[in-house]
Amino acid sequence: MATPADVGLIGLAVMGQNLVLNMVDHGFTVAVYNRTGSVTDEFVEGRGKSEHVVGVHTLEELVAALEPPRRLVVMVQAGRPVDAVIEALVPLLDEDDLIVDGGNSNYEDTVRREASLRERGLRFLGTGISGGEEGARYGPSIMPGGDERAWERMRPVLEAVAAKVDGDPCVAYLGEGGSGHFVKMIHNGIEYGDMQLIAEAYQLLREGLGLEPPALQGVFERWNEGVLDSYLIEITRDILGTFDQDGNLVLDLILDRAGQKGTGRWTAIDALEAGQPVTLITEAVFARGLSMLKDERERASALLRGPSKQLDAASDGALRDAFVDDLEQALYASKIVSYAQGYMLMRAVARERAWSIDLGTTARIWRGGCIIRSRFLGDITAAYQADPELENLMLAPFFARALAEAGAAWRRVVASAMTAGIPVPAMSAALAFYDGYRSARLPANLLQAQRDYFGAHTYERVDKPRGEFFHTDWIGSGGGVTSRSYQG
Repeated sequence: MATPADVGLIGLAVMGQNLVLNMVDHGFTVAVYNRTGSVTDEFVEGRGKSEHVVGVHTLEELVAALEPPRRLVVMVQAGRPVDAVIEALVPLLDEDDLIVDGGNSNYEDTVRREASLRERGLRFLGTGISGGEEGARYGPSIMPGGDERAWERMRPVLEAVAAKVDGDPCVAYLGEGGSGHFVKMIHNGIEYGDMQLIAEAYQLLREGLGLEPPALQGVFERWNEGVLDSYLIEITRDILGTFDQDGNLVLDLILDRAGQKGTGRWTAIDALEAGQPVTLITEAVFARGLSMLKDERERASALLRGPSKQLDAASDGALRDAFVDDLEQALYASKIVSYAQGYMLMRAVARERAWSIDLGTTARIWRGGCIIRSRFLGDITAAYQADPELENLMLAPFFARALAEAGAAWRRVVASAMTAGIPVPAMSAALAFYDGYRSARLPANLLQAQRDYFGAHTYERVDKPRGEFFHTDWIGSGGGVTSRSYQG
């Protein structure tokens, strides 16, 4: 090869292939390698056929094909496959060469890999990429984190291939260590929440109101022109208008068991470990778990009794229209809470790890290319630009007003769902969190009394400085010994 390639890419599954084509569209020459050589051959002779795509069959050939210092993008399955590729590459690389992990890796793995490669004189960038196949091909949202000098080396490529909103690339350096993959994890957790909220709204419309597909599609079409304007609302509209050759709504033929690849679960686990009440995303993860109990649910449906699932508004046209309007507001308010909780977790973990994640920047780069892109992300960006130290997204004036205006409708929807026996775990969790967060006093004092009663765990007092702990001898024989296991 006369001219060295600009970038090497390992892993030619759909995301890898589309990312290569995206790079080529922007003037880069890419050397490509896949463990199965026939996949490489098929790609370079097929959809990747170009003078700017160079197929190789060994990692040695791949490294030799690149301009030093080298830039290699790894697009393989998260976990052990990434480690295996890195370990195979390291002996072939020179000091200052760069490895980019563009998969859905757990950010703790990224922290470990970045530190290990730094010790060996190599650079590493853990990079979350969102947008699915279409995003990888035409412009994803990209979330890099790790070595800042590595970012500067990769920046021309990533800015070129990223989605653009008003000419602004949807990519930015997010911080040290595993911050890029951490932000991608939060993104995916919010995605779980958004999807569950939309599914709950769909069930209320379909089962609760009895709307048929054309009417359902019309509702989502209208919603996509207002505050709910987003990629997920848009594709839901399209799904509700897709029929097979026999005239069946394809959606009705799909088994109601929702899979998951783990990033939402990671978000929930991280929230628990960080002590952050990310209730909506966690409920969305649990809802997928419940959906997997299909056989049990079918048996239970014949034994466990409840309401008919028909909403009172179903029989009256005016009431039905009013409920649809209420549901739009309930969905919007719940979505605000979902993002607020995700940003709470992001803020807490970034502070704990001393990562310089700018919260407004994350919203800005999510405005295009990614699965959760929406009009509403511009409002989040503006909120953090106005107050970079904003304690909670719900406290921003714009969102505080929106939640207040949606409040009555939100409560009517959740109450109606409960009365009709339609589960809305994410929407109701959002409302419960909102009510809890706006409460200056919660019944946690009783919890502390109970803990002190049975385990002498101590408590703080409202009439004493914070941080002083007390114990009551509730049964008169406990003495003054305490467990001092209080956790704030």
